[in-house]
Amino acid sequence: MTKRAAIYARVSTSKQTTDNQMIELQDTAKRLGWTVSDVYEDHGISGGKGRGDRPAFDKLHKAVARGEVDIIMAWSVDRLGRSLQDLVMFLNEVHDAGVDIFIHQQGINTATSPSSRMMFQLLGVFAEFERGIIRSRINAGLDRARTEGKKLGRPGLSDYKINRIRKQLVAGHSVRAVADMVNVSTGSVSKVKKQMLASTAM
Repeated sequence: MTKRAAIYARVSTSKQTTDNQMIELQDTAKRLGWTVSDVYEDHGISGGKGRGDRPAFDKLHKAVARGEVDIIMAWSVDRLGRSLQDLVMFLNEVHDAGVDIFIHQQGINTATSPSSRMMFQLLGVFAEFERGIIRSRINAGLDRARTEGKKLGRPGLSDYKINRIRKQLVAGHSVRAVADMVNVSTGSVSKVKKQMLASTAM
């Protein structure tokens, strides 16, 4: 019987595309004689997000539970997720449902190789480890910047823009209107407005 393959593709930002992932996986399915029954794509969503924050991934889970999938295809293990716990839970879920996994970049195919299951879990460990290293480097960089007295976060408004905001607020314009006129966020305008109100209350 021809296997029903479900392709899952994900990119972390809206500027990226899943086109390359899709082309390669569809060609592979055709070469192996599998029928691509469904395609699930999450755009602009981090792999660190859980199932509830990835709509397409959630639909894939439900399709597995309904017995609509024989094998899940993904470009790489980090497309499925970066959390070891989530990856292992996902693998156990699809295994219990009798569904196999094919991961192109790491050469994993649980339909033909039992050892691929162990490799999948090891890759999950490495993915989480890499994420932890990146997070540690970012935190170390922030700590170093603070030690050196560097100001973190978004740059503050210039005196010129603050004065323009105050002038437009005094003229009676709304926060939204002022934000559009000065080309700043409504949050910045609200902050200036609060400061103005605080100064007049003193």
